[in-house]
Amino acid sequence: MNYPVNQALAVRQDFGGTSSTLAAQETASAYVAAQETASAYVAAQAKAVVEARYVMALRRPRQWDQVRQDLLKECKRPSFANNKSAYYRKPIGDGVEGLGIRFVEVALRCMTNVLVETSMIFEDEGKEIHRVSVTDLESNLTYPLDVRVTKTVERSKPSDDGTYISVRKNSYNRNVYTVPATDDDLLNKRAAQISKAIRTLGLRIIPGDLQDEAEAIIKAIRLDEAARDPDTERKRIADAFGEIGVKAADLTEYLGHTLDTCSPAELVNLRGIYGAIRDGESSWKSVMENKAEQQAGKNGGTGNAGGGAGAGNGSKGSSLPTCSDEAFEKKKAGWRKAIEGGKSVNDLIAMIQTKELLTDDQKMEIASWATEGGAQQ
Repeated sequence: MNYPVNQALAVRQDFGGTSSTLAAQETASAYVAAQETASAYVAAQAKAVVEARYVMALRRPRQWDQVRQDLLKECKRPSFANNKSAYYRKPIGDGVEGLGIRFVEVALRCMTNVLVETSMIFEDEGKEIHRVSVTDLESNLTYPLDVRVTKTVERSKPSDDGTYISVRKNSYNRNVYTVPATDDDLLNKRAAQISKAIRTLGLRIIPGDLQDEAEAIIKAIRLDEAARDPDTERKRIADAFGEIGVKAADLTEYLGHTLDTCSPAELVNLRGIYGAIRDGESSWKSVMENKAEQQAGKNGGTGNAGGGAGAGNGSKGSSLPTCSDEAFEKKKAGWRKAIEGGKSVNDLIAMIQTKELLTDDQKMEIASWATEGGAQQ
C-alpha cells in the first residue's frame, strides 16, 4: 500500500498486542483539535464561575446593618481582640497602629460577596511576582496589587557548602549572608507577603466607619482585660516576649520600671508591639532604637543634664523643619526605591529625620511601601 510522500506513518500499539497505523498528519490534526477543545472548556468554565459569583451577589446582597452587627460581635470576643494579628503597633516615631490581617479576614467574611484572588504572574531564578486582588462583587470594584517575593534569605552563616550570594555588616559589625531560600523559607515569605497585600487591599474595601468602631472596641477589650486582671495579663505578655527572645529585663529597660508596676495602658502597648514583632513587621532592636530617639528628643527639649551629646542631638532634632506634603511628593520616589532595594522602614525613617521631621501620615505611607514594592516591578 502506497502513502503520499508528505505523510509520515504513526504506529499505535493497543492493549492486547494489536496495532494500527495512522497518518501523522491526521494524528497532528486530532491533537490540535483536542487542544482547542480543552482551551475552550477551560475558558467556558472560568466564565461560568465568574458569572455565578456575580449572580449570587445580586441575588443575596449584603445588609450593612447585619454586617456591622456580625463584625462588632466578633471584635467583642476577647480571644479575637487580643489576637496579635487583629491589631498591631509598630515602633515608628510615636507609634504606628493599625488593624491587622486577622481583622481583615473576619471583616471580609462578614461583608460577604467579596472575592480574594491570588495568582503567580512571573517567576525566575531570583524572584516570584504574585498578583493579589480583592473584588467587591456588588459594586464591581477591584483593587489589584503585585507582590514580589525574593528567593533569598539572610542568615548569620553561609550555606552548608560554604557558598552565599552576598554578605554585609549588620549594626553589630557582624557578617550577614544572603543565601538561597529553602522551600520552607520561600513558603513562609510568600504567605507573609500575600497576607500583607490582602490586609492592605481589604482595608480599602471595608468602610472606614466600621474600621473605626472595630478599632475602638478592640482597644477597649484589651484595656479592660488588662485592668481586670493585670497580673495574669503581665505574665502572659512576659511569656509571649520570652518566646521571641525578649527577656523580662529587656522589657524593664524599655518601660523604665519593673513589670509588676505596669499600668493597663502599658500592657496594651506591649501587646501591640509583640504582635508587630511576631508578624515580622518590626524587631526588638528597632523598638529600643525608636525609644532612644524619642527620649533623646524629649531630653533635648528640656535641657537634660545627663550628657551633652544626647542633649545636643535632641535639641537638633526638635528644631528640624517638618517635611511638607509637596516636598514629600517630590522625594518619595527615591525613598521608595530604597525600600524596594531592601532598606528597612525604620532605618529609612531614621535617616530622613536626621534632616527633616515626618508627619504620622507620611510615616504610615512609607511603612505601606514595604508591602507594595512588588507593584513597581
